[in-house]
Amino acid sequence: MACSARILGTVWCFFISISVNSVPRWRGLVYGLPPPCESQIYCFGDLLKQVQLTKLFSDDKHFVDMALRESPELVLKKFQQLVNVTPGGILSKEQLQQFVNSSFSDPGQEFEQWEPQDWTSSPRVLAKISDQKLQAWASDLNAKWKSLGRKIYVPHPLMVPGGRFIEYYYWDSYWVIEGLLISEMTTTAKGMIKNFLYLVERYGHIPNGGRVYYLRRSQPPFLTLMMDAYLAHTNDTEFLRENIHLLEMEYEFWQRNRSVSITVGDRNHSLNYYNVQIGEPRPESYSKDWELATDLNEDARQELWAELKSAAESGWDFSSRWFLSSPHPISATLKDTKASAVVPVDLNAFLCKTEHLLASFYRILGNTTKAAQFQANLEHRLEAVQAVFWNEAAGVWMDFNLLKKQLNPAFYPTNLAPLWTDCFSDQAAAEKAVRYLERSSALSYKNGLPTSLARTGEQWDLPNAWPPLQHMVIAGLAKSSSPGAKETAFILAQNWIRTNFALYKKYQAMFEKYSVDGDGNPGTGGEYQVQEGFGWTNGVVLQLLDIYGDRLTSGSPSTPSWAWIVVACIFALLLK
Repeated sequence: MACSARILGTVWCFFISISVNSVPRWRGLVYGLPPPCESQIYCFGDLLKQVQLTKLFSDDKHFVDMALRESPELVLKKFQQLVNVTPGGILSKEQLQQFVNSSFSDPGQEFEQWEPQDWTSSPRVLAKISDQKLQAWASDLNAKWKSLGRKIYVPHPLMVPGGRFIEYYYWDSYWVIEGLLISEMTTTAKGMIKNFLYLVERYGHIPNGGRVYYLRRSQPPFLTLMMDAYLAHTNDTEFLRENIHLLEMEYEFWQRNRSVSITVGDRNHSLNYYNVQIGEPRPESYSKDWELATDLNEDARQELWAELKSAAESGWDFSSRWFLSSPHPISATLKDTKASAVVPVDLNAFLCKTEHLLASFYRILGNTTKAAQFQANLEHRLEAVQAVFWNEAAGVWMDFNLLKKQLNPAFYPTNLAPLWTDCFSDQAAAEKAVRYLERSSALSYKNGLPTSLARTGEQWDLPNAWPPLQHMVIAGLAKSSSPGAKETAFILAQNWIRTNFALYKKYQAMFEKYSVDGDGNPGTGGEYQVQEGFGWTNGVVLQLLDIYGDRLTSGSPSTPSWAWIVVACIFALLLK
């Protein structure tokens, strides 16, 4: 077990094995930033640096996902012995390859393939789907759960995203769990939620993913929303009663470690942002981070690496959204990332929903004191979201830049996130949001809503469209009482289903992201090739089929222009 200690479930052995005298203490501490974790193999140190900068593998993640064949102390001792007898202390690529081959095993070998026992071949959602081709496709997606199951070092088996992501990821798992619940796999879904509760109890928060190098950064907070989804399908209030203190503990992590005060007029508003003050390159992208900071001094390098981790904590790694020169960076690059300067609309919308749910949960459990506390927090958040993020001229919410002290006018689907989480009080908000979409060029892409309108080569920018963002916008508009917003939601759902289905027919695969360009392709750009699987993609498709299964079709080649004319006419009538 000790040889696989970089998995979070057994990370303890690294915390008791870091006193290897032959390895120098981490120099980053001089600059006031701690390393990504305590492991001198997977998070910092000469071994990691030499292997990653030599580029033994085309993907840096490969090395830090390899399991140890021996104890970490022994592996470090053997490496130091090699360094000591090598002129200059720098091993050749051949020496490193031989050492890695003898000391590590390939990624994933320590995981056990697992087939969920609660899987069923005929969940009720299939009967909701009128189009026979879509029904057959949904059956295929339901079957994919059997290939994504794993047992790793957390208490319960789980679903992984797929591709290079062979461990769990925090915010991905929300849409995976929604998909599992639609597939009537409540036991598997509950097990995944239990894993996250276990992590909160152990670490005080949920790490980005299931690796030790993710330990000191999180991802968008969805644990309370996961519990809400599970309760909607099971009404298991006893499970809620046993664990609500852990939901509150995770909420407090964000309030304690990721909060910022913004003054508007004579009012101070407490909101949240991503801010990971951790130094050194990201272990899973070490060589890229190192090369990006080559011409910077040490302080600037550590600051940039911390900003990259803050952006990674957002789930949007990477995007012009975090570039200091946004909204439309012409010359900006990844080196201009300043995620901690951005107070994001969506993060605060998620926490707004968390506060609403915690107030509701405590009322259900009869704790009126706690319910009142979270209701007050919710009301403060609603006021802050309106005061800080709302742009009346645009009719939408926008990220706030702390350095520029102004809103970011760029288009992102997350500008509509408060609709999804009910974090607004203006009853016309959905109608204004549709008009915002119509004024932007976002609706001109027939394959889905683009993640931004800036082409930077980063994967969270144009031309890519991501499943969770489609779902947030569609579900947010769909719950409105506005006919125009509802129709826009359906058209967007139809477009997304058509895109996913067409590429599934072509490749027999589901992808983590899709391109909105041309006739549609798997997504592009970023630090790695587009991955297949794919957990959250499957979950979003199943959710849309569950909502619109009686209306969606498989053959529509594009959004008909008359549909948008209908939407425009509806709004014209409403505005009279």
